[in-house]
Amino acid sequence: MAAFDEYAKKFQTIRLRREDGILEMTVHTEGDSLRWGPRAHAELEQAFLDVGRDPENQVILLTGAGKEFSGPAVTPSADRAVPKLSAEQWGKLGSESRRFTMNMLNIEVPMIAAVNGPALRHPELPLMCDIVLATDSAAFQDSAHFVGGLVPGDGVHVIFPLLMGLNRARYFLLTGQTLSATDALQMGLVNELLPAPKLLPRAWELARQLMLQPALNRRYTRILLTEHLRRQMNDLLAYGLALEGMAIAQ
Repeated sequence: MAAFDEYAKKFQTIRLRREDGILEMTVHTEGDSLRWGPRAHAELEQAFLDVGRDPENQVILLTGAGKEFSGPAVTPSADRAVPKLSAEQWGKLGSESRRFTMNMLNIEVPMIAAVNGPALRHPELPLMCDIVLATDSAAFQDSAHFVGGLVPGDGVHVIFPLLMGLNRARYFLLTGQTLSATDALQMGLVNELLPAPKLLPRAWELARQLMLQPALNRRYTRILLTEHLRRQMNDLLAYGLALEGMAIAQ
């Protein structure tokens, strides 16, 4: 069990505030849009664990700072050198990657994503939430895996086929396709598109609507609606990470 005061200020890339049981998580880099890196990866893994262990968190809002949700995009290159890690280095990163995804899925209260702009690194993160809102300027791209020189084995190989269908997902992952906000809405990845000033107010409105339900209704519905995804992850995440590691281990 975790207490809010114990983890609220310990992350450099996640700003946390809670009101009436609704926890708002804002990912950022020095107050602006998140620039993805090892610190953000490690802190989100720990934050999802802490948030999930705090019984006072009743609904989670996940959003970003600035004009992007996450970036920067990795620029594709035909001669891109595949990054190399030692087996020990990949063992640490691969283990963290598994916990990163599973800690989020193990949160037992509803999650709402408010995607404030392009999500070009780890675009699966907001899409794993139960309700996904986005601005008109949002976009989704997996720029850091296949087109960036990596096997897409950290969970995107599970999430996107489930959300998009197999053929669309394979194209998306193999080509580095960028989906506009409208594309994402039409594919069912996003539930609502809103102007930027209305994004967070709408997310809070939905969160307060969810709070009208009894706590056990919220908790057990979240568990039920994420069970299929957790089972798929349990079956395929470690396998994907093993293949990703085999391709980059020295």
